[in-house]
Amino acid sequence: MSSIDTLEKVRKQIRDYIPKNIKLSKVEFEGPEIAVYTQDSKALVDDNNILRVLAKKMRKRIVIRSDPEVRLPREETIEFIQNLVASDAEITKIFFDDNLGEITIEAKKPGLVIGKMGVNLKQIRIKTLWRPKVVRTPPIESKTVYTVRNLLKNESKNQKEILLRIGRRIHRPQIFKDIHIRLTPLGGFREVGRSSVLLQTLDSNILLDCGMNVGNPRDLFPRLNSPEFDIENLDAVIVSHAHMDHSGLVPFLYKYGYDGPVYCTAPTRNLMTMLQLDYIGLSNREGRHAPYGKTDVKQEILHTIPLSWGKVTDIGPDVKLTLHNAGHILGSSITHLHFGNGDHNLVYSGDYKFQRTRLLEPAMSKFPRLETLITESTYGGVQDVIPSRHESERNLANIVKATVKAGGKLLIPVLAVGRAQEILIILEEFINKKIIPQVPIFLEGMISEATAIHTTHPEYLNADLRQKIFHQGKNPFLSEVFHTVEGGSNEREEIVQGDPCIIMATSGMLQGGPSIQYLKMLANDERNRLLFVSYQVEGTLGRRIQKGYNDIQFESRNGKSSLTRLKMKVHTISGFSGHSSRSQIISFIRKVRPRPERVITNHGESSKCKGLASLVHKRLKSDTRSLVNTETIVLK
Repeated sequence: MSSIDTLEKVRKQIRDYIPKNIKLSKVEFEGPEIAVYTQDSKALVDDNNILRVLAKKMRKRIVIRSDPEVRLPREETIEFIQNLVASDAEITKIFFDDNLGEITIEAKKPGLVIGKMGVNLKQIRIKTLWRPKVVRTPPIESKTVYTVRNLLKNESKNQKEILLRIGRRIHRPQIFKDIHIRLTPLGGFREVGRSSVLLQTLDSNILLDCGMNVGNPRDLFPRLNSPEFDIENLDAVIVSHAHMDHSGLVPFLYKYGYDGPVYCTAPTRNLMTMLQLDYIGLSNREGRHAPYGKTDVKQEILHTIPLSWGKVTDIGPDVKLTLHNAGHILGSSITHLHFGNGDHNLVYSGDYKFQRTRLLEPAMSKFPRLETLITESTYGGVQDVIPSRHESERNLANIVKATVKAGGKLLIPVLAVGRAQEILIILEEFINKKIIPQVPIFLEGMISEATAIHTTHPEYLNADLRQKIFHQGKNPFLSEVFHTVEGGSNEREEIVQGDPCIIMATSGMLQGGPSIQYLKMLANDERNRLLFVSYQVEGTLGRRIQKGYNDIQFESRNGKSSLTRLKMKVHTISGFSGHSSRSQIISFIRKVRPRPERVITNHGESSKCKGLASLVHKRLKSDTRSLVNTETIVLK
């Protein structure tokens, strides 16, 4: 049976179930969904019960959409909404998705757009035959989100063709009834960086993450040259989160012929787009060759299928995917894969934080079924005792006060996503409560843009922060103490020569970017201080400085080198990390339900991966493995 035959079978099932008086235009596989098109307004308004029963009966994601021919034209739809919704709602934007038949209405007061008991949304669906979605207007506008939306709008026909191709591949018949699963690490095992895991069944090939080695540009890539990996047979790429050691080389796959889907949350799509475009720009500015270009990032966006947490999705004829909160950065996800008819279930943690932070809720630890768990080991070593948040925040306050008292500048290299926003919230509170002096805080790199993306997706933040941003009118990200630096040597020179201040700049590991430029200018003044707040990968300049290197060699674009003596004091506070501590990892594994039969460690230095695997085996008596890259094992 071909995918065409399968579609005909599905069409017949749907037509046999749906009431005869509802006219169906067509039924199509669109990515992981079965899209049912109709010209019947009643079906579009009262489809909840129909969808629920159909989805349960067929065990598929089914959505009912209006036929494009019957939708009200865009201009008339906008006019209808503006006449229907009170001006007090303060609608700021209305944008259309032709492929999904959806309109997204951005408003400062979304409740007024929705109306009492959803009356306005129902009217919009009846009169326009577009499916309305209401979101709150972000307090800070994101250029990246605007770029992504514009691209999807302008390329809607192209994206529709992509979804149809993906849909036919996903819903193809399962050829082999036996489940045989092979796992091959391609990167990130007994190391931190270039995370990538290949999973193969007899019917499907899935790649979990495709990151770059941020600590060693000479060994940038995962082992895509492994004989196990065949890009032509790759069915799906799942991205756990946006950091470049997990997502940085996904566009490279499209450059070399991949034409399949990328699955991740919407915040991950937007954040990884921002970081990848910034990486291309930074490579060009610093005279380095990027392994892909903007065209490849564009293809990645068009092929990305955003998923919400908890939504079960078919990604192959024998594999279902569900994403869950990982608590690491905005939109970060733990991946749950369900093979066959429950024959085997795997959880890939990605990077996770099993503790509530100022930004996010803790990682999920309960799953429907589970046999194999892959867990990160970043702080899995015996010596990795992470101080409490309270102690870490007290240390940060003391470092700031000491720097200001000495008349110096505090340089904090940060990852643009995650640690930057965590530190911003803490510093704003310290100044507001007069715990530290009110000094300007300069932000350079992609910090402000990443923060804007955070405010675009408030549903992924913890409840306390959402309350502050939207209900108490105390958005910490909008504090007047923060100043975005557009870049350029003159502006940096003024900051360095000015009064005491805090400088937060990317990259967080001092591997290029403005943080390097500030380090050059601040290094030889003992009044200044350098503070690391995130993990420093082996091989990075940040890790070398942590180890005590005082003579730093900087290289200019023309290839000339200069040696600078580091006189500024160096501090590290590990308590702000988005990774779990050793004790939190053990607690997570203990509390995971169901208890896994097999635990595999990754994303840690060799000693930590091996040591954590040994500890888990002793304490939990489970089968544990610390694999090396390209070592294939059979899961079932």
